[in-house]
Amino acid sequence: MAAPALRLGPRRFGRVNWRGCLNLLRRQFKSGFSDLHYTILGPVVSNALYLLLFVIASTSLTRLDPQALIAFIAPGLICFAIAERAFEAAGANLIFEKHHNTHTDWLMAPLTATERAACFALSSTLGGVTVGAAVALMTLAFSWPSLAHPGALIFFALATGMMHGLIGTLLGIWALKWDQYTALHTFVLLPLAFLSGVFAPIDKMPELAQHLIRLNPIFYLIDGFRYGMSGAASADPLLSALVALGMNLALFLWVHRWFRSGYRLKS
Repeated sequence: MAAPALRLGPRRFGRVNWRGCLNLLRRQFKSGFSDLHYTILGPVVSNALYLLLFVIASTSLTRLDPQALIAFIAPGLICFAIAERAFEAAGANLIFEKHHNTHTDWLMAPLTATERAACFALSSTLGGVTVGAAVALMTLAFSWPSLAHPGALIFFALATGMMHGLIGTLLGIWALKWDQYTALHTFVLLPLAFLSGVFAPIDKMPELAQHLIRLNPIFYLIDGFRYGMSGAASADPLLSALVALGMNLALFLWVHRWFRSGYRLKS
């Protein structure tokens, strides 16, 4: 009779394959930070240049208070950095793995569609928040930030990373070529992000522009994040939270469906 350790049979993981989830989460997070100069130093330097240019412009071209300007713009830049990193960590890495056929490693692992979707969402969220924290530390060189509502700040930081990570996952699954990924990122996501109240309060914009911006879900993420830091908000923070929760739930179900069906993942 064979020893218990040598018997063949189905391996039981329980309701959740925690070991498999942890390995996939660690794998995706590490692949998103393989080049620290690009993933962390790049956003820090580029956002520092943004703030420096706005400070110079406010002191030489306008009569705006530089500190008040930094207090408004810094939360938007931090939130934008979270969004960009989370999106790239999911989308770009997934397309790279598809082209090199290494996505079969986690596709054939004993993980459910829910576990895969959760790991991709969490890994991209953690990556985005990590870069956002680095950008937030950089802003200390310009102004000491306030923390009006820490709970809201954490919620919208996580919601921003998750939403863009899920969008990146969907795009990474759908795109067959880098051109498709780049085109949608450049001509859809970036305009939506910049036209969401990052650099200017929407209350000062024309009424039509305000209505259009309020149709943009990214606006509610950035506005909610700014509310967490400075306490100022153009929209009701509760509405912003509901929009964030609704969008993340819908995107997660979409990712789950594609992982379950193997859409454009199984040849």
